[in-house]
Amino acid sequence: MTLLYPLAIWLGQGRIEPRWLAMLLLLAAAARLPAMKVSAAARWSGAGALLLVAGAVWSNALLPLKLYPVLVNLAFLAAFGWSLLTPQSMVERMARLSEPDLPPAGVAYTRTVTKVWCVFFVFNGSVALATAFWATEAQWSLYNGVIAYLLMGVLFAGEYLVRLKVKRAGHV
Repeated sequence: MTLLYPLAIWLGQGRIEPRWLAMLLLLAAAARLPAMKVSAAARWSGAGALLLVAGAVWSNALLPLKLYPVLVNLAFLAAFGWSLLTPQSMVERMARLSEPDLPPAGVAYTRTVTKVWCVFFVFNGSVALATAFWATEAQWSLYNGVIAYLLMGVLFAGEYLVRLKVKRAGHV
């Protein structure tokens, strides 16, 4: 549902009042609830989504709905960034699910990958913000519903290829 959210906003624009489209955001946020841990970050992210819904219902404008991808990027940036201040970075936690005895070089590598993801979330969130304010609904939908996911996939795939090369070289 979250993947289809930008497409729904684009298709509904001009046909459905933004306050009714806000219900899609509410459903998207509610659909994520079962998968979310009840952490402070999850509560803040949920509160942010509710504020965007309230803003769209109150103003009957699309802008609050178009800011949802910005909120998602901020939430991920906060989670990944905060993890850099802890002994285990976010990527290290994920890596330890499949490799519990991660060597020190692996820990350093995962910390670097966490930083790369933070840079990505800053970039992606900035473009999402720019498209929300200055792009057409079609451009906003194209970036936030297609291009952003392609960029994420390229980063995932690129990191995987780098990791394989680093492992083969015996550095991790």
